[in-house]
Amino acid sequence: MEACPGPDGSPRVTDSYKKILVIQTAFIGDAILTLPLMQVLKSHYPNSPLDVVVVPRTADLFAHHPALSNIIQYDKRGIDKGVMGFWRLRNRLRAEHYDLIIVPHRSLRSALLTWSLKPAMSIGFDNSEGRKLFKKAVHYDASSHEIERNCSLLGPLNLPVHSTELPRLYPSSDDRQVVQTVITETGMIRYKNIIGLAPGTIWNTKRWPAERFALVCSQAASERTAVVLLGGKEDEALCREITAAAHSFHVFSVAGRLNLLQSAEMIRRCSVVLTNDSAPMHMAVAMQTPVIAIFGATIPGFGFAPRGPHDIVLETNGLPCRPCSIHGGNRCPIKTFDCMLSITPEAVLKKLNLP
Repeated sequence: MEACPGPDGSPRVTDSYKKILVIQTAFIGDAILTLPLMQVLKSHYPNSPLDVVVVPRTADLFAHHPALSNIIQYDKRGIDKGVMGFWRLRNRLRAEHYDLIIVPHRSLRSALLTWSLKPAMSIGFDNSEGRKLFKKAVHYDASSHEIERNCSLLGPLNLPVHSTELPRLYPSSDDRQVVQTVITETGMIRYKNIIGLAPGTIWNTKRWPAERFALVCSQAASERTAVVLLGGKEDEALCREITAAAHSFHVFSVAGRLNLLQSAEMIRRCSVVLTNDSAPMHMAVAMQTPVIAIFGATIPGFGFAPRGPHDIVLETNGLPCRPCSIHGGNRCPIKTFDCMLSITPEAVLKKLNLP
């Protein structure tokens, strides 16, 4: 990604902003993929406070990040729901006097919030529902990776951006201690190697079948290698099912036991993580743990594939029905589920490259 040149042909920064806000109230994966944008911003404006507005579900991810000054929670589906909640947030933010606001989130609500704060500069995408409310609307390039798309919002600022910028997460010492305690108490501490599996996703057509995850568990687990299943509370039942079906004392589940940054720390302890196209995939990239990502209803071409140097995507190419949606769905629209069923446990095990 190239910066706009200055008069002498070199990259230049056109303005200095004293206080910066980023608004991203989408899903966990979207939030993680906004981090490179914020990291680059902070590198160019090291003395300017950089705040972010997020939903409560993703707020923990941003804790301890050196690029960020304040993490502002907007519970848009809970206590901040409706006009009064929007107005409370607007009043709180207006008191901060942000002069630069950048909005990767493409909702009308985010654009309205930005417009109401009257910053000197506001930047969003040209496919936002509120694009006319931004001072600068940047082209949304559907063919680019999400990291590059988000960083393209820096274009109006004439900032040089490295396209290799990856997200980074920062578990605290307390997070690391919690994970160490879990590893010790479960007995995983005695294994030389830990493989992570994250079988959950809110979209059924993005989920590789549970019985196939179980087969991989049973084959990958050994006296030397533990397999740990990762996920939130909503994934506990699924992970229990897979653990039971694996029939191995070397398979463990920590689903529901760890918060987001603790999960990130557990992922850091793994040699590789097998995931669907879901949030743990992006967490693994941020923790520099190699990923094997299984894509079904969605495709890497949407811009959300893992970008680590050793990451692998498994998918079924050549299906006329694929992709069937942007986010996935509750059921296969043609009732075959070929995109996932064509990916075998044997193919996954081969990519795991077990000793």
